[in-house]
Amino acid sequence: MILTICPNPSIDCTIELDNLNVGMLNRVRNKVETYSGKALNVAMGVARLGKPSMATGFMFADNGSLFEQKLDKEGVAYRFIYNPGSARVNYKIIDKKSMLTEINDKGNSVERSKQIELIEMVRQMAVKCDIAVMSGSLPKGVDAEFYNEVLSVIPDGVKKIVDAETDNMNAALKGDIFMVKPNLRELEAFSKETIHDKHDMLRAARKYIERGVKFVLISLGADGAILTDGSESYYCKSANVAVNSTVGAGDCMVAAACVELERGASMPEILRSSVAAGTASITTSGTNLFYKDKYDEIYAKIQTVKMP
Repeated sequence: MILTICPNPSIDCTIELDNLNVGMLNRVRNKVETYSGKALNVAMGVARLGKPSMATGFMFADNGSLFEQKLDKEGVAYRFIYNPGSARVNYKIIDKKSMLTEINDKGNSVERSKQIELIEMVRQMAVKCDIAVMSGSLPKGVDAEFYNEVLSVIPDGVKKIVDAETDNMNAALKGDIFMVKPNLRELEAFSKETIHDKHDMLRAARKYIERGVKFVLISLGADGAILTDGSESYYCKSANVAVNSTVGAGDCMVAAACVELERGASMPEILRSSVAAGTASITTSGTNLFYKDKYDEIYAKIQTVKMP
């Protein structure tokens, strides 16, 4: 079983425009609303690959039922810690050049008593899991140290995967983390290095490995991804596809990596599946993740290569 922990769920409102004209009237060409959050996307991605997943995290009373309806439809089991108020709304604005502008809300605060409840819930749920994923931002009232508090109650035999910004990542790395998935911006911020090429990427990735991380999966967007353990490194180029939305692509990569890790796959297969899922997801609008048939089609087209 794969457990995903979503501390800050969101309603993602993806707005498509011909052009984003700042300070001027803009007309919407298409709008898609989805009920998500990074770790919830991972849980749904795992389910679309035909494997069982379980989601937990904070949820909010005013619109939490809409998230639950979505998870029910995707076949994902869930248990949440409910809070007053509404989940935040994040706006993703995409123009015809596929340039993405994001406006992320902070949402409602979460009291300390609720934080403790979630820690205890994760403690109970994690004993049934092989892999646990914690990803995304934190709601108001929750300190970065919460990442360490949650992950520290997960049993040693469970592989822990983290996809988070620098402060949350640093807190998570106080414990034993199996895999992280930075994009280039996050890799530069964490390593405090300027990255020009793949050699720089591998050098920066070692900063995670020096903190005890086993695998670093680096998302390169349209260029694919790199997977390294510090000794061996592999690269996989994305297939050439029409881009509808890049929102949620990284979460789909993590979902596929989880499925492959659970079955004990090799590094090349983990990477290939991750790139196939991430690439398949950008062919859908909004945060609609990917469809299994598209994943299979792209998986058959791509290959991994060992890096020198």
